[in-house]
Amino acid sequence: MQPYLTPAPDAAIKITAIETVTPSDLMGNLMLVRIHTDAGIVGHGETYYGPTAVAALIHDWMSDRLLGSDAIAIESHWRFFYERFGNFGIGGAEMRAISAVDLALWDILGQVCNQPIYRLLGGPVRDQVAVYNSCGNPNYGRSAGGKPGWPAYGSLGEPGPLNDSYQLFHDPVGLAQELLAEGQTGMKVWCFDRAAHLSGGMRISLADLEEAIAPLRKVREAVGNKLELMIDGHGFFMLPAALRIAEALREIQPLWLEDVLKMDNVEQLADFRQQSRMPISVSEMLLNRPQYQRVLETKGADYIMVDPTWAGGISETVRIAHLAQGYNVPVTMHDCTGPLTLFAGLHVNAAVPGCCYQETVRAHIRSFYQELIDELPVIKNGMAALPTRPGLGVKLHDRVFRPEAKGYRVTRL
Repeated sequence: MQPYLTPAPDAAIKITAIETVTPSDLMGNLMLVRIHTDAGIVGHGETYYGPTAVAALIHDWMSDRLLGSDAIAIESHWRFFYERFGNFGIGGAEMRAISAVDLALWDILGQVCNQPIYRLLGGPVRDQVAVYNSCGNPNYGRSAGGKPGWPAYGSLGEPGPLNDSYQLFHDPVGLAQELLAEGQTGMKVWCFDRAAHLSGGMRISLADLEEAIAPLRKVREAVGNKLELMIDGHGFFMLPAALRIAEALREIQPLWLEDVLKMDNVEQLADFRQQSRMPISVSEMLLNRPQYQRVLETKGADYIMVDPTWAGGISETVRIAHLAQGYNVPVTMHDCTGPLTLFAGLHVNAAVPGCCYQETVRAHIRSFYQELIDELPVIKNGMAALPTRPGLGVKLHDRVFRPEAKGYRVTRL
């Protein structure tokens, strides 16, 4: 008998097949999964980056336990996979595989109970979720021909609708006013990436600082404090450059500085927070509860950000959020990748009191998300409505899982 699992009772809903696919024509780094059951219920999940590696873990290894087993023994499956992966060192691909499967299993449970997932997590603590707009563009994180590309190396884009990253540098006041007109109350920008690529993040010149901050200064002058500004450094900088950036941003009064340092030295992160005297957010680059706990113990962050499809699915994300609440540190949910990540974040935001924000990318939601899912999130006046349908509250289109599609795999009982 496998650990953490009793034999599935005859009445249990059993897993019969697992499908994965990479929608390379829409988002080449995305991996989508469907888990089928003998009750006809299908669970949907996703993760982002290294899709073929993640799919291989699911089909070549995890399927041996999942197929034929109880589909709603979620915690049993989670702990088994986490401990087995741990024998060889928990890494990104492993946690992303656990995350994608975990989403699909929670989706199944919600459908079995005919309830949205947040109701199964203890019920709603709020009736809508505050969101902010990350200023990307329709092609951010995507590339022609479905090539994966490199994270955080997206271009500014070109003039045109929803090209927020381009507009930030060419018409920042217009961008801010457009977001305010939509009811948005916060915008996140990554205005220092160019400077980081020039110097490898080891230093940043005063000229490059001014180029990056000038649009933010114009926004503040034009709209005052009507918009919260969040700054994402994508983990590119070393400590001296990070401190120089923080000092230069003081006049802007950002809500937080996110991932200005790489997340590979927690002690240095705490030192940066203390020296900079600025609010620090970290980080979707962390992948499990022990890593977040270390940040919290060393007082390295004012905000904790979690990506539910990288850090262990809904199961682990909820545990991280409750952990952070014990330190009086609010939690925000990351999404700059795929629609199910967004919906998973909304469910956690809905159920955990310490959650305060959900990241959204309007350029993604209004371009390719509708090609993947059957219903878009409802966002109005800077707030997202809670999903109302059972499970995740959304389904991936059947047409995405074409056997001839790139990366399509199926493993059956």
